[in-house]
Amino acid sequence: MSALEWFAHKPLGGGIFWIQERFYESGNRANIWLVRGSQRDVVIDAGLGLRSLPDYLRDAGLLAPAEGAGPRPLLAVATHVHFDHSGGLQHFEEVAVHSAEATALLQGDNYEAVTWLSDREVARPPRPGWSARQFRVPPVRPSRLLHEGDVINLGDRQLTVMHMPGHSRGSICLHDKDRKILFSGDVVYDGSMIDWLPYSRISDYIASCQRLMELVDRGLVEKVLPGHFNIFGAERLYLLASNYISQAGICHKISTCAMRSIASIALRVANSRITSQ
Repeated sequence: MSALEWFAHKPLGGGIFWIQERFYESGNRANIWLVRGSQRDVVIDAGLGLRSLPDYLRDAGLLAPAEGAGPRPLLAVATHVHFDHSGGLQHFEEVAVHSAEATALLQGDNYEAVTWLSDREVARPPRPGWSARQFRVPPVRPSRLLHEGDVINLGDRQLTVMHMPGHSRGSICLHDKDRKILFSGDVVYDGSMIDWLPYSRISDYIASCQRLMELVDRGLVEKVLPGHFNIFGAERLYLLASNYISQAGICHKISTCAMRSIASIALRVANSRITSQ
């Protein structure tokens, strides 16, 4: 299967494109965002990597032409290293990730990447003989380590890094302040927030949700482009963040602890099998 078959995209205007993996039919299917600037293009999250995303961008004509000689700079930014967001980073020459998860990406740590893929989630295999049992996130050496407050300069637009741990220890949002757009990764999306994975932490998540609410209170966000599901606005963002905080009581913490223990064991067993194959 070619990259053109595997991916599909939708233009949102303003130099932003929404890309998805057509045949990965799962609630874990991550949104991929292409943001074009006057000097650089940025891909936010990269999917599973079963087909080459850069090939798709080129073949679909989504990359703006370079000025002068040489290819136009293209940077892939991972909002975090979970497998559904980071598997495709292997195909990019320039990769950025938060420093807290850089070692996991460099070592191909599929435990921290929470790699969990089944054959039934892939409607059409990317190549003959492919099996989900073979899938793992390969080691990738990041070319840039991100920290709170860093700015990714695209020329006519800037994306500010906001370290928002909780879902994972290196989770980030990217904030386009001028356009009041938040690329939220898995920090928040229009669904139940997951805080029971390895390196999830409820207290961090509460603090991150408080920051999200402050963004809304200050009128700094009007549109959220999340890591999963559909786009939503500031009112929904505030509600999702405030609901998480209100529900993060002692009962939630106890149930989350139990779920994290189960998930940890399952991931260690699954990834030990992958390593031994």
